Amino acid sequence: MQHEVVVITGASAGVGRATARAFAKHGAKVGLLARGEAGLEGARQDVEANGGEALVIPTDVADADQVEAAADAIEEEFGAIDIWVNNAMTSVFSPAWEMEADEYRHVTEVTYLGCVYGTQTALDRMLPRDEGTIIQVGSALAYRGIPLQSAYCGSKHAIQGFTESIRTELIHEDSDVQLSMVQMPALNTPQFEWVKSRLPNKAQPVPPIYQPEVAADAIVWAAHHDRDELWVGRSTVKAILGNRVIPRRLDHLLARSGWDSQMTDKPEDPDRKHNLREPADDDADHGAHGAFDGRARSRSYQLWASTHPIQLLSAGFALVTLVGAVIARARRSGVACDDSSTADETALRHDRRPPATEGRDG
Repeated sequence: MQHEVVVITGASAGVGRATARAFAKHGAKVGLLARGEAGLEGARQDVEANGGEALVIPTDVADADQVEAAADAIEEEFGAIDIWVNNAMTSVFSPAWEMEADEYRHVTEVTYLGCVYGTQTALDRMLPRDEGTIIQVGSALAYRGIPLQSAYCGSKHAIQGFTESIRTELIHEDSDVQLSMVQMPALNTPQFEWVKSRLPNKAQPVPPIYQPEVAADAIVWAAHHDRDELWVGRSTVKAILGNRVIPRRLDHLLARSGWDSQMTDKPEDPDRKHNLREPADDDADHGAHGAFDGRARSRSYQLWASTHPIQLLSAGFALVTLVGAVIARARRSGVACDDSSTADETALRHDRRPPATEGRDG
């Protein structure tokens, strides 16, 4: 992975920030795309501190021309792009009937069309070389919509359909360009502090919550393995599979629990700054983590199992072998005990026989 050229959108905070660090640890050259200049500068420092090289390019991914120009600058500085990570997003916490048309438009432009523009830009450069990897940062919400996030869920669903369509086209062309979507669980990122919200209380990720480094590890792994889709976290697996089996039941379950589970008990400030149209990290670096460090998990055993199938199979085989050996030993011990008991009973019966009569007179 050393010296790979990686482009990450939404790199100034959250998952993008953690992913930039993860690639930098392997010596990658990382193009950092986002709107917030303070966050981008923090990301640059992170990459360089972890052994990588960084190029900061303030970019609004909702503008296709800006995305194209950023790609040109990165290839001029670092060379051909090996990996492109579409991660930029924004959202609005609100019931659908309170949403404004412009809010739907802007969430869609950033979260969905930003992914489309990034994918097109990457394909323009990777297809002629017949190599390269594109990673779409998805969500369990790409399959299962939840209340209060209709704009975001709609965008993630759209990315899922878009990605499947492009994948079939790549297969048709017999292309070696890899396209993967990584479906994420609830993550402890700063988005809950800066997305626009109409909720009475502060927003929170629906537990269980994972640290953004878990997501970053999954992205780096997916970038180097031919996997069409990677699910991260047991909650993601449950949401996707549950929606396939009992979608209507989940509708009613989320109707009951989906509101309160997305809010803390602290009141929201209706006048706080948000990032729907302007970056929230122009004058302050928010980093990778949100406000839920005390509740967030730093590892996912499900992800480990999914990305280490050989080790999991070996461990399972070793466990079966061990259990078999214990059972066999117990059976041998039982047989030995039975044989010993039989011998003791035989000897006891023999001892109780009346003695033979010797020299009896006629």
